[in-house]
Amino acid sequence: MMSSTQRDYYEILGVSKGALVDEIKKAYRKLAMQYHPDRVSADKKKASEEKFKEISEAYAVLSDSQKKELYDQYGHAGIDSRFSTEDIFRNADFSSIFENFTGGGIFEDIFSDFGGSSRSRGGGGRRRGQDIQLEMSITLEEAGSGVEKEIAYHRNEGCSRCSGTGAEPGSSKITCSTCRGRGAVSSGMGFISFSQTCPTCRGAGVIIKNKCSVCGGQGRIRDRKKLKVTIPPGVDTGSVLRLREEGHYGAGGRGELYLHISVKPHSVFKRDGDELICETKINLLQAVLGAEIEVPTLAGKVKMKVPSGTQPHMTFRLRDKGFYNLRTKRMGDQLVIVDVEIPKKLSSKEKNLYEELAKLR
Repeated sequence: MMSSTQRDYYEILGVSKGALVDEIKKAYRKLAMQYHPDRVSADKKKASEEKFKEISEAYAVLSDSQKKELYDQYGHAGIDSRFSTEDIFRNADFSSIFENFTGGGIFEDIFSDFGGSSRSRGGGGRRRGQDIQLEMSITLEEAGSGVEKEIAYHRNEGCSRCSGTGAEPGSSKITCSTCRGRGAVSSGMGFISFSQTCPTCRGAGVIIKNKCSVCGGQGRIRDRKKLKVTIPPGVDTGSVLRLREEGHYGAGGRGELYLHISVKPHSVFKRDGDELICETKINLLQAVLGAEIEVPTLAGKVKMKVPSGTQPHMTFRLRDKGFYNLRTKRMGDQLVIVDVEIPKKLSSKEKNLYEELAKLR
């Protein structure tokens, strides 16, 4: 991903967090006109390219309602964990922004590098390996404190016999005549170019005449991988962890591993965002006179004071006993809802005492 992963997207475009799509488009267009490499002097072109890509990434995220919602809730962690760089630019509406531009340059490069279905890195059909999607279920306690887990899964590895080339050692390849070794064929109009995988060589850029006897020309074999994964505190059902280059092997680099998290229901606690909620019972005397009671938290039991005159279903707050917020870096609170138990049966002595109390009241 680009360098903008370290900067706030709203700050990059110079808009507020409540900005509407039209305002975001307007801000991006103004910056794009300013930093387009075709509009600056030669000595500023390289810096302008980086700035142009940075503002384009910010626009691609903030102009997409789904990506914007994830970014507003989780920051860059929400985008980086769920989308590859190609995914960020895919489906972004640049056409209405650049409809009056003449000449292409960097805008064409963005789609060539990140938007093509070939998912290549570099030329010559060096295709990136496919991503892997896995699911993991964790307990509420593990979601609260974070946990390290070992996972095992199957992924494609480079073939050791042919070193990932797919060709039998000592044999040669010929350049694909359809794509002329590019691995992709392009089409488009103006400065906007779209690429698709070459149908003849399937993105390899070459044709293998004598295929490897181990991998059958694929350049890869299937293997079992074990990996230790650190689950950060604060994740929730629907959180996605992105593990870079832990996916399938490809000549242009490994794909990503996406770990989809689900949190198991708990018998005592419920979660509401960063807050943890539980119920506890106290007796009538504790409610009337006040008391110090023990209540459960994810880290163990703690003492909590209930004041005299506590009413049924009153809610008390335990500071910093909730969940860590991945975006704000702050701890949520735990809410304790108190249920007052009314005795169903009384001894004769207890009944007399309550009658005396009734006379006093």
